[in-house]
Amino acid sequence: MSHVQHELVQKFPEKKEKIHDLKMNNAHFARLFDEYHELNRRVHRIEARGTDRTDETMEDLKKQRILLLDELTNMLGN
Repeated sequence: MSHVQHELVQKFPEKKEKIHDLKMNNAHFARLFDEYHELNRRVHRIEARGTDRTDETMEDLKKQRILLLDELTNMLGN
């Protein structure tokens, strides 16, 4: 699998243990984490093969990714 940009642990390596703890003990965080990574990989796949989606669709996907990242970041205490 190719390198996927924007992985949560890569963005916050100093929070690796906290991310793991929240994934294991906080169902809401775990669900958001999974949604974020699924969406992130989807965006990355589309970008890697060239856009076969409208710019508006990609913009919407990226906005969703940012909203998820913001919520996860808040839960991490950043």
